This record gives sequence, C-alpha cells and structure tokens, in this order.
Amino acid sequence: MVRFVIKCIAVLPLLLFFAGCVQPARRGKLQVVASIAPLSYFAERIGGSHVSVSVMVPPGGNPHSYEPAPRQMVKLGEATLFIKAGSGVEFELDWMDRFLSINRELRVCNGAEGVRLIPIKHHDEQETHHHEQDAHHHEGYDPHYWLSPANGVIIARNIEKALVLADPAHRDDYAVNCSKLVAELQALDREIRQKVASLKSRRFLVFHPAWGYYAEAYQFEQIAVEEEGKTLTPGQMQRVIEKAKANHIKVVFVSPQFNISQAKTIAAEIGGVTRSVDPLAADYQENLRSATQAFSESLP
Repeated sequence: MVRFVIKCIAVLPLLLFFAGCVQPARRGKLQVVASIAPLSYFAERIGGSHVSVSVMVPPGGNPHSYEPAPRQMVKLGEATLFIKAGSGVEFELDWMDRFLSINRELRVCNGAEGVRLIPIKHHDEQETHHHEQDAHHHEGYDPHYWLSPANGVIIARNIEKALVLADPAHRDDYAVNCSKLVAELQALDREIRQKVASLKSRRFLVFHPAWGYYAEAYQFEQIAVEEEGKTLTPGQMQRVIEKAKANHIKVVFVSPQFNISQAKTIAAEIGGVTRSVDPLAADYQENLRSATQAFSESLP
C-alpha cells in the first residue's frame, strides 16, 4: 500500500503535465483500453474498424504487479471504454479506483461477468471442489479464466454488449463480428477436444498456476509449482520434484512474465526441460492451439 501511494504521488505531476497536452481522441474511433492483451484481441475482433484499442499491461508485463506509465494514464483519460478482467488480477485491484478518478465518464466492461470462477488448488490439497462464483473476486480463486474457449465465448458477448452500449450506431456490425468470433471459438473448442482425445496421460507441470480453466475444460490435471508468487522453500521444491518423477514428467511449463530460475532447477532435477506457454499472448486462438500442442507433446 505504501508503494502504491508513493507511486501515485510520483506520477501526479506528470499526469497534470500530460493532461495539458492531450489532443481530442480521433474522431470516428471509439477509444478502448483493455487491461491485458487477450482482452484486446476480443475488443479488436468485435469492434473492427470502429474501435482503437490499447493495452495497459504490455507484452512481458506481469499483471499481478504491473504499474501503468504516465502516458498510459493519459490514454485512459481519452478512453470511452475500459475492459477489465474482473477476476481479481492484482493490477486491477490496485488501480481501478485511480482510473475512474482520472476519467469519471469511463465505461467499464467486466469480462468475467457470468464466468464461474474456480478455486486455486494448493499443494496440500488432495482434491478441490469447484464452487459457483459470481464475477466478483474472492481471495483464493484463479483469475486466469480467459484460457478456456468456452469462457472466451462469454468474454466476447460481454464485450459486444459493452460496445453496443457505448456506440449503439454500430450495433449491427458488433453483432455480426461477435457471432463470427463465437463460431470460431466453438470450433476451436472442438478442435482442441479432438486433439487431446487420445491422450492417456493427463498431468502437466506448470510453474505459475495459470492453466486451471484450460485443464478443467479438457480433463487435464495442472500440477502447479508456485503459489501466490512466492519463492519455493527447499521442502516445497523437493515435493514438486518427487511428484514430477512419480508422474514421469519431463517438462516444466513456464510463463514469460515470471522468473524461471527455480523452474530450471526443477527441470534439471527431473532430467527434463523448461518450455514457455504464455497465458497473456495477444493472438488468443493461436495461443491456445500452441499451448495444446505443447502440453500434448510433453505427456509421456
């Protein structure tokens, strides 16, 4: 909290300076800001030529700890619509009130509205039961809901609704674009199911626990190494190594947003390798195809 307050104080003079330099938003384009790149994909596909979309958390940025640059805050001041993940990503929890204080006319689309959030499975849990959860975040729930095409359909419809409310003149175009994207996502879901149908092993090891929704959708078991961004103790590290060996796992999947030094140590101990899968890639559909290929190839 202290760091957050200091940051706000530090950027205030810059915000006031840039605010004086802001030019009116380009006419004919609805100015949209998405908190993370996967949400920008949906906004661009559905908004088409009617929207100009920017992303808060840049490629390689960590949405659990990212702090916006002053120029991004200025961009936010020009925006009509902000699309948030809405599932408890720390970046949004820390900054949403600040965003709304800068632009009091800003509309907010909650991408998670209607999504069933699932609990994060901790190392000491043998099994986890999924509970119905509304779009509001509660501690202990996995925020990475977008990594499931079925949830992608929900995101698409939420964004279409928000765009229509912000720009009703182009509602028909938004509806057509959304219908096309939904059909693609449903086809992608069938494609992934067919791809993994014959796999006998269903356990994969990830350092950062981002793939729980994907695992649930396609009957995988995600074995997660890290919890809450904390460095593993030697005891935790040893338990992960033993579990990986018991399951004949040779690949530790890592996210490019996080330090992978401990993942490399685990990989060395199991005689395996690390491999990157990005939960925040901008090309949503191609990313899920690539992740499916990576997970499939890793299984014994």
